[in-house]
Amino acid sequence: MFLQQLINGLTLGAVYALLALGYTMVYGILELINFAHGEIYMIGAYLAVILTALLSARGLTQVSLFFSLALVLLICMLYCGAYGITLERLAYRPLRSAHRLSPLISAIGMSIFLQNFVMLTQGSSDRVFPQLFPRKTLRIGSAGLSLLQLVILSLSLVLMILLHLFIRKTRLGRAMRATAQDRVMASLCGIPIDGIIAATFFIGSALAAAAGFMVAIYYGLVNFSIGYVAGIKAFTAAVLGGIGNIPGAMMGGLLLGLIESLGSAYISSEYKDGFAFLILILVLIVRPNGLFGEKTADRA
Repeated sequence: MFLQQLINGLTLGAVYALLALGYTMVYGILELINFAHGEIYMIGAYLAVILTALLSARGLTQVSLFFSLALVLLICMLYCGAYGITLERLAYRPLRSAHRLSPLISAIGMSIFLQNFVMLTQGSSDRVFPQLFPRKTLRIGSAGLSLLQLVILSLSLVLMILLHLFIRKTRLGRAMRATAQDRVMASLCGIPIDGIIAATFFIGSALAAAAGFMVAIYYGLVNFSIGYVAGIKAFTAAVLGGIGNIPGAMMGGLLLGLIESLGSAYISSEYKDGFAFLILILVLIVRPNGLFGEKTADRA
């Protein structure tokens, strides 16, 4: 049972890690908690359901399931990335020089707006994701690793590795780290600050869309309220790893998924969502900078 819960926790934690990366990237540059980030994840899940249903109705998923889902994932990431850029341009950029409380209020307002927007346009009832994956399970001792869990873990790992390499090795990644370290000096060195911030929102939102895609496939149900709880848990994961620390956000998400899964199995499944908030309180009391310390910038 422990091994099975370990697998389930890692699968859930991989989703939290992708979401937490969006929080920590935005905070690292703007020192802003984007509370509308969970709603971007929710929109990605809805879009995954809609696009997959359309492809399934045309029979494309039967021709090539891998190609169809890869296409859906790519469209979801690009679409939600555009949502992230629009969100930054309309809700945060005009308030960049305002009091720090103003962007926070704007973020909460955008979260409520997006929730209600999706509820009005898609309805308040749950949407069902088509059952496409074959029910194959790899036995690991007494536990089982399903094909879907293996896909989610592998895809999450690939995305996190690509992000790490992008931040460390590319010119745009170095510009992001320089902007996080000192926006004024980066601007004086010729780095387009607005473009870098927009790119950060795009990447974070694209990762949130990938997380929404995975959740839609894994649980098979989405609704307009899933972004709120998932967003709070991802924020907890970012705080757990050290807000502003990209490797910390990855580890924080995995740890939170393990804690939630093991706590649900061995303590009580009724308080599954409460474990995240309990961890958040304990971390803020015992180690406010997170388990991996605060790391808001690196040398460019």
